[in-house]
Amino acid sequence: MKTLDRPLDDDDRAMADLAEVRDWRRLAGPGGTGPVPVRRLIRRVKSATNWKPWPISRRTVIDPQLDGWGFLTRRDTELAVYDDQVLPHSPFSGWVAFALEPDDVDAAAAGLDEHWPAKFDLACRHWGQPSYVGIESKTGFVDDWSPGAGLDRRHLAVWTPPGAEIHLYSNKPTEKTTSVGINYVVYLNEEGS
Repeated sequence: MKTLDRPLDDDDRAMADLAEVRDWRRLAGPGGTGPVPVRRLIRRVKSATNWKPWPISRRTVIDPQLDGWGFLTRRDTELAVYDDQVLPHSPFSGWVAFALEPDDVDAAAAGLDEHWPAKFDLACRHWGQPSYVGIESKTGFVDDWSPGAGLDRRHLAVWTPPGAEIHLYSNKPTEKTTSVGINYVVYLNEEGS
């Protein structure tokens, strides 16, 4: 097993960017692929945030299979935005374990347990207290928050700002896992559309 333990600077900026969105309902919309739904998504996100879309003009060709678009925040966080979720890209932040072998499961789990509190505390500084916090060892963890929410997770914390659920989670290491880390995603509520 190999590990990287980097400062949380990228996560600090990305979490601050997410904290600035007060009402996520303005970002959610009907699903779909191709130029028309993607251009609608870009307009929604631009009107609801100060995020700048990847370069686009009337002549930009949007693949018919595409269902999301990238945005850059004022703190230089890159975000992939879809009709139902927002994925921050902060690849140079925090602890990760990779090149895992089957006998590395316990060491990977211990690493996640050791590094979870720092990222959880950072998230709480930006997003306040979560609506839910759980760990894999808790009875009923897999379905505690919602059916299957804890599946493939070792830790899970959920914040519920208007129109969204922000999940901070660690991957559950298994004998088939090749890498683990502590990540976060914004799930946009469908009723926001």
